[in-house]
Amino acid sequence: MIILGIESTAHTFGVGIVKDGKVIVNVKDSYITKKGGMIPPKVADHHVEVFDEVIKKALAEAHITMKDVTAIAYSSSPGIGHSLRIGCMAAKVLANKYKIPLVPVNHCIAHLEIGNITGAKDPVLLYASGANTQIIAYEAGKYRIFGETLDIGVGNFIDSFALAMGLGFPGGPLVSALADKGNKYIELPYSVKGMDVAFGGILTNLKNKLNQGNFSKEDLSFSTQETVFAMLLETAERAMAHCDKDELVLGGGVACNKRLQKMAHKMCEERGAKCFIPENQFLVDNGGMIAYLGAIMYNAGHTVSVKDATINPYERTDDVDVDWK
Repeated sequence: MIILGIESTAHTFGVGIVKDGKVIVNVKDSYITKKGGMIPPKVADHHVEVFDEVIKKALAEAHITMKDVTAIAYSSSPGIGHSLRIGCMAAKVLANKYKIPLVPVNHCIAHLEIGNITGAKDPVLLYASGANTQIIAYEAGKYRIFGETLDIGVGNFIDSFALAMGLGFPGGPLVSALADKGNKYIELPYSVKGMDVAFGGILTNLKNKLNQGNFSKEDLSFSTQETVFAMLLETAERAMAHCDKDELVLGGGVACNKRLQKMAHKMCEERGAKCFIPENQFLVDNGGMIAYLGAIMYNAGHTVSVKDATINPYERTDDVDVDWK
């Protein structure tokens, strides 16, 4: 069985190929800028320009043709509508041409399921990406959200902070590089509300500090990471205690951050739990995770026709009935 997966929820157009349950190819092309943020119509234009090349590259690396593909999985939700439509369109064109079924995949749940390749059995997932920040665990037929951001996702918060410093997109690696050069902790608002977090007030505080000009960008970046990552891990640890689980999995592009990884390992070590972190290619948005979950859902009978293939930009993780576990 060969599943081709298409990811296009945001700035990345990715294609992954899974053969007999294993990701054998995972290629992507991402929208980036030297200055300024992500503009949805321009991101969609990027995807239109690269999707054919990315698909061809993935097939070539796998040494297969579309005639060998059993089904096409595509990210149907959640995400930026402009971006989702391009991936859905590409999937529908291929499915119609080669007469193969489609599998619509929830992007957030794909981040969860790809964590299984680490060996985790029943974890709490700290899902930290651009638009999403959620603490998730599987309970009673669904992936339940035990905590989440009350305003913006942690990745978008970091990108906005980078933008305020005059940096480009994506901002995460740029802020991380500055943080590595900082060593003075500057007190910032610590906004944990029960199981939830909020970043808007911290962003306003950072912008005010930048305007004052009394603090270095390096120290502000260092302090941002220390504060925000502590918030995320506090809520993750609380969920582990609440659900009586002793495994933590990191997911999402922000989870590539080495400081967050180190803090997660330390928290788990102190409570006698295990921390699992997929390799970076499966943390960032990627087609491999879409194909991986697509294979699972295909085996569970979750296919749709070209006519019925749609997108749902606002579908939540806990909207999906998980009947394959």
